[in-house]
Amino acid sequence: MTAINTTNFMRVGAVLLCGTVLSGVPAMAQTVPAAPPAATGAQTPPAPAAAAAPAQAGTIKSLRVEGSQRIEPETVLSYTKLRVGAPYTAETLDQALKDLQASELFVDYQISGVEDGNIVLRVRENPIINRVILEGNKRLKEDKIKKEIKLAPRQIFTRTAVRQDVARIIELYRRQGRFAASVEPKMVNLDQNRVDVVFEVNEGPKSKVRQINIIGNEVFDDDKLRGEMVTKQSRWFRLLSSNTSYDQDRLNYDQQKLRQFYLTEGYADFRVTSAVAELTPDKRDFIITYVVEEGPRYKFGDVSVDSEIRDFDNKRLAASLPIKKGDWYNAKLVEDSVDQLSESAGLFGYAFTDVSPEFQKDTETLTMGMNFHIAQQQRSYVEKINITGNTNTQDKVVRREMRLAEGDAFNSFQMKRSQDRINSLGFFQDKMEIKPVQGSSPDRVVLETNLEERATGQLQLSAGYSSLERFIIQAEITQNNFRGKGQTLRLGVNYSAYSKSIEAGFTEPYLFDKNVAVGVDLFRRDFNSFNFNNNTRQTTYSQVSTGFQIRAGVPLTEYWSLAGRYGLSYDEVGLDQATFFTNGVCDPVRAGRYLCEAIGNRWTSSIGYSLIYDSLNSRLRPTAGQRLAISQDFAGLGGDVRYLRTRAEGSKFWNVGGGFIGSFLAEGGYIHSFEKSRGPGIDPVRITDRFYLGEPQFRGFDIRGVGPRVLRQGYTTDSTTGKQILITNRDQITDDALGGRAYYLARAELEIPLGAGARELGLRPSIYVQAGSLFGITRPLPTAAFPTITDANGNVTVLPTRSALVDSAGRQLYINTSTLAGATAATQQTTTCAIGYSATLGGACSGSETNAIAFSDESAPFKESFLGNSAKPRLSVGIGVNWNSPFGPLRIDLAKALLTQPGDDPKLVTFNVGTQF
Repeated sequence: MTAINTTNFMRVGAVLLCGTVLSGVPAMAQTVPAAPPAATGAQTPPAPAAAAAPAQAGTIKSLRVEGSQRIEPETVLSYTKLRVGAPYTAETLDQALKDLQASELFVDYQISGVEDGNIVLRVRENPIINRVILEGNKRLKEDKIKKEIKLAPRQIFTRTAVRQDVARIIELYRRQGRFAASVEPKMVNLDQNRVDVVFEVNEGPKSKVRQINIIGNEVFDDDKLRGEMVTKQSRWFRLLSSNTSYDQDRLNYDQQKLRQFYLTEGYADFRVTSAVAELTPDKRDFIITYVVEEGPRYKFGDVSVDSEIRDFDNKRLAASLPIKKGDWYNAKLVEDSVDQLSESAGLFGYAFTDVSPEFQKDTETLTMGMNFHIAQQQRSYVEKINITGNTNTQDKVVRREMRLAEGDAFNSFQMKRSQDRINSLGFFQDKMEIKPVQGSSPDRVVLETNLEERATGQLQLSAGYSSLERFIIQAEITQNNFRGKGQTLRLGVNYSAYSKSIEAGFTEPYLFDKNVAVGVDLFRRDFNSFNFNNNTRQTTYSQVSTGFQIRAGVPLTEYWSLAGRYGLSYDEVGLDQATFFTNGVCDPVRAGRYLCEAIGNRWTSSIGYSLIYDSLNSRLRPTAGQRLAISQDFAGLGGDVRYLRTRAEGSKFWNVGGGFIGSFLAEGGYIHSFEKSRGPGIDPVRITDRFYLGEPQFRGFDIRGVGPRVLRQGYTTDSTTGKQILITNRDQITDDALGGRAYYLARAELEIPLGAGARELGLRPSIYVQAGSLFGITRPLPTAAFPTITDANGNVTVLPTRSALVDSAGRQLYINTSTLAGATAATQQTTTCAIGYSATLGGACSGSETNAIAFSDESAPFKESFLGNSAKPRLSVGIGVNWNSPFGPLRIDLAKALLTQPGDDPKLVTFNVGTQF
């Protein structure tokens, strides 16, 4: 393997030999040997050799090429100006050598035969590259480097190309902030004049920014100004930050950030006089030094608008601007004023309004007067709407979201609204913009809508784990743009230890090309409710729902819409008989009266509507706008249940600035039953129809962790005193959530921006505060009364109860108290006779014995408490992270419940993997 010196591959230029003619006799040709290799082992090409030229010009008698293998002799000669019959001198021979060298095809080249005109060009071709090998590159993948370098297999090897590729590789590493990176190229000679080129890469450490110095700042301290910059000083707590590495482009951007900051604080004369980045001797870190001049601080002077458009009232426009006389000068407000005036002009149909801010700086009074000049414009009309890039989606799907049509007067607000509606479809890549361009005349505008299709079909086969559902297997296929018509087709299957479902749905957003949306859903859901006992999740009641729903919706205005629906479902609610039944019927002592009341099968036939106001800029991930909705569903058009369920919800999103997105969401609901009372202590709304509140919608609480519930506390014996005491460990208390007829919930949230790398990973952290409550059901009657005994010291002990034994016909069984003649061993134990005995169960009784009741089992004593039925707010604060992980959507929340009510079940950490959230 031969090393190639990257800094001195070859000495440019040939050694020119000038012949000396003495007494008119030409000297003998002499060949100049190649320069010896450098001390480092690097090869340098031999200097071109030529014979000493005759004193006077000679004539080329013959011309031939020796040593060429791949290149034809005629091609070699074509690089020179030597021709048979042409005269030659020392200068022409030297030029021929220079031409061969410039071709970069030959590693050696010589000329002989100059003494008699029979010229011979002896050449040795550059080798062919067999392979290009990269070694030592870990931070930059091979495919990224090879896209940038020029050398490739089957190309001709030249040292100039190697030197250029070395420079390219080093530049790639410098773009990554690795200024200590070095590359040593090596050449491996092979047979048949072939070589392998090896680039040995020493990547070196990433060059960090050790220190940022600022000189000349007096008003703001260094820390404040560093906080405005994108580049950050390398510190241990910024271990995961990518902004601590040096980047020349970022250095220039930081200068602009400093200037923007000072201009928003009133320092109109601020400037950065110099910005120097010095690399430390070890090439590991940079020290950046800024020299600044702050200058004086200005206030706004007189603010005026000078419009050449007749429709505008200059005084009213000036009064509406965010700039006010006497306020500190702020360049951001100037930009906002220009945008506001342009948007105002756009509302009146002026598509290309020229708004020019004119600054009137007074250095004596330190004021900045502002005059916004609006040039004369013609009203614009939409000449054409061009839609390109929609290879799958039909044109009409996009055009029906347009709020402007060809021939309409231009309106900037309607154009922006059209853009938001198209983005909300989710069919195209994000940040699609509609751009107005000049039409065929000054009063014509063409709306260019350049789209880039995104995948709208999704096939998901996944397994996951959730703190709610434990292990989950999910399969779902969805096409949100079926046949390119904007239709939605969905089929999903979900299976976990506590829920199973299969659902299918279809939605046509524009029925018969009219603005009427229709859809249908079919479903079968198998859900198991549960509680926790001894930290073990156990199933309580099961609910199997089978049914369908038909939907339809129409817009009322641009923002208001009305949707209606009809649903029919059949619910089967049951309890595990082995766990909760005694003698074939639900045992309240085992299950609780509230669960026994829920058992049964029933039809639910309901009709409902939703009135919706929606001005969100995106339905997928909104950053501005608001949404309000009120919904009501009436069950009672046939079926077995009758109620009116009312819900209201609202949300608002806004861009706080700096990439922060604020949001506020509130919702509430109430369900009213039209059924007659089913008895004392029985709520008219069945447990399966009530609202529930907790994880995941109310973070900081466990699933169904808020609202009315019944807690069952067992008894244990104190190991010290021997007395009977209540169990207080929440993990050992049976907790049955009962739901509520009314609830409310509100959440304020702030989404925190991250760097580009985190955004590419799909990480979106946020902080939030939530408040809500669930309440409003009838207090259930106590389930059971346990007998008690009191000892001589006044200590009360609660005793267990026993369940009586009945036969298959429901007859009470007794234990016979005596042995009767002729009775078998089996019949001696039980009889249906309270007094006496019968040879067969249910037969005639004889005798006078008073028999004892036969008990089947004992029920341990417990204390039952009804808690949580309060409208008082619960409050939690927390931080959460959304992550579009390779395993599916993931959300992790760390939330602390600050306000709770007795019975509530807080939870600090919650997460979901593999399910939507």
